[in-house]
Amino acid sequence: MTASSSYPFLKGHGTENDFVLLPDHDGTVHGDLGAERVRALCDRRAGIGGDGVLRVIRTAAIETGAGQDAEWFMDYRNADGSFSEMCGNGIRVFGRHLALEGLVDASGPVLIATRDGVKTLTFADGAADGEITVDMGTPRVLEETKVSVGDHTWPAVNVDMGNPHAVAFVDDLADAGRLLDPPLHDEATYPDGVNVEFVVRRGPGHVAMRVHERGSGETRSCGTGACAVMVAAALADDAARDTDYLVDLPGGTLRIRWTDDDRVLMSGPAVLVASGSTSL
Repeated sequence: MTASSSYPFLKGHGTENDFVLLPDHDGTVHGDLGAERVRALCDRRAGIGGDGVLRVIRTAAIETGAGQDAEWFMDYRNADGSFSEMCGNGIRVFGRHLALEGLVDASGPVLIATRDGVKTLTFADGAADGEITVDMGTPRVLEETKVSVGDHTWPAVNVDMGNPHAVAFVDDLADAGRLLDPPLHDEATYPDGVNVEFVVRRGPGHVAMRVHERGSGETRSCGTGACAVMVAAALADDAARDTDYLVDLPGGTLRIRWTDDDRVLMSGPAVLVASGSTSL
């Protein structure tokens, strides 16, 4: 693709965690989708604006997807151009696009390949425009760690949801400050950085959170982060499995369930708001 050529894009969000989608089904439009172009697309003043970029590509057309038994691969990049293993809100938006375009059958399970393996999406009532539930896989709860913002330091639960999370329970969400910079963390535990969630309790099975996402800064929502928060809260509560938790985020609410067979299911909305073409 030449620098002056134009190509299509879509804009969508899941609980206001927003993304630029680039349809590139056979990998012929974008070639090596470089970090500079991702940053330009995500720029909220000079670009389209987003917390990340989702390239919509067939698994067979991208080397990263080798060996994964799903037709479509979510090639996700953070707003700074870095790769991310998984994006919970993003994969719902990705699935919504595929369903609305008739590229998948929403009446049954939809498989999407990612850098964290194949994820299964289920559309409510089999409708392309309904709520979407994602099987986010099995969580891994690792050693306790800590995070700091300014003069405040909190213990944190280290939860791996395919990407790393540090979950800190706080007295007030405002304690995390403006979150302009990444919270300080143990670099030995998280050599590639970490997503940090600050959590307060709202009631039984109900929590609220803020998040600083690795590579994107503070965002209005984080799907994998909400799953990590639910796991940490359920463990602290000694909650029975197959119990729903509501996780409030600045951009909306997600429903999370940790099943008897050790899977985390995340349910929430996904909305496409714009389409067009760009030469960014």
